[in-house]
Amino acid sequence: MKILIADKFSESHLQEMQETGHEVTLRPNLGAGDLAGVIPGYEVLVVRSTRVTAATLEAADSLNLIIRAGAGVNTIDVDKAAESAIFVCNTPGKNAVAVAELVMGLLLAIDRNIADQVAEVRDGVWNKKKYSKARGVAGRSLGIVGFGSIGLEVAKRAQAFGMKVSATDADPGREAFAEEAGVEWISDLATLAANNDVITFHVPAIPQTENLVSRELLSVMRPGTVIINSSRGTIVDEEALLEAMDEKDIRAGLDVYKGEPGAGDKAFESRLAQHPNVYGTHHVGASTEQAQTAIADAVVATIEEFEDGNLINCVNLGEVLGTELTVTVRHLNQVGVLAGVLATLRGAGLNVEHMENLVLKGRKASSALIHVVGDVDPTIVSQLSELDGVIGVSLGDR
Repeated sequence: MKILIADKFSESHLQEMQETGHEVTLRPNLGAGDLAGVIPGYEVLVVRSTRVTAATLEAADSLNLIIRAGAGVNTIDVDKAAESAIFVCNTPGKNAVAVAELVMGLLLAIDRNIADQVAEVRDGVWNKKKYSKARGVAGRSLGIVGFGSIGLEVAKRAQAFGMKVSATDADPGREAFAEEAGVEWISDLATLAANNDVITFHVPAIPQTENLVSRELLSVMRPGTVIINSSRGTIVDEEALLEAMDEKDIRAGLDVYKGEPGAGDKAFESRLAQHPNVYGTHHVGASTEQAQTAIADAVVATIEEFEDGNLINCVNLGEVLGTELTVTVRHLNQVGVLAGVLATLRGAGLNVEHMENLVLKGRKASSALIHVVGDVDPTIVSQLSELDGVIGVSLGDR
């Protein structure tokens, strides 16, 4: 396949794909505005931070698959990709350990004022009395908002430091996952925020999470609460957080911000990032060699599986809607039999939304499981049964 990688990528993994016969182009300096001009002809696009816009998707004439080398897909026009029959896959969980390490690093740095101490020592200032007032983290409570793979890794490390850990998530199905990890489940976000010394956020950038760290949520937090955000800048109401830091001495460890620059060395003006209660980093949560190797492994595996007809972590597959019916057709494993079946379904006004054809031992016969949507004509079974090569037909609700 012809593959375009529009961000930095492991040289060894690039060579691995080339050795298996893929034509791979590495263009790490492409921006969102450049992609539309170069995407024609490519079947697979791999991105990290580069935005994939509707204009790029409209210009793509051969694109079948977009892989986000990471978890979040908010930089990709997923809906437009779905309309264009382009699959979007991601590589979730591969950077979980790296992000969790940064979370703990920010927490310890805030508690011990490490960055301020380093700055003063470098300036020749010695003030042991000022910096001998850290609370410590053992015995304190940490609340995790969003208990997926990253939340789990944060919990493990916080527990190792002797912290009491609780969690909440929009998906109540994760309650058992949390309890298995020895984490207290709190179903209400406000309750979690009001009863923890530290709160760390690991949620996607979706409309439901915009300004999740709101004035209302901040109002129930204890004075001196530490907030960690290594997910997306859009989840924080920055004006509300600035007020809370001034009024309640809330402190924050932030790896992400609204309007942050992309890759490269650029000026960054942010009242929030420059507030003395903020310890900020440069959106580097996933930027360790270990994480990037794991992500590159996942990208290669996703491409290999796609070439074999399989999808890994596809985020824009739709659910079958309307009247759902499974048509099971047992048939001879011969050329043209399935074509006749599909043509008959089309003639009956039944749209095939998903199908799987299983070849039986000996390769003489197959069984096709065909999921269709539409008004079912009772005669469809007899129509299909009369086709050459069809052994038997049955209908069933999906």
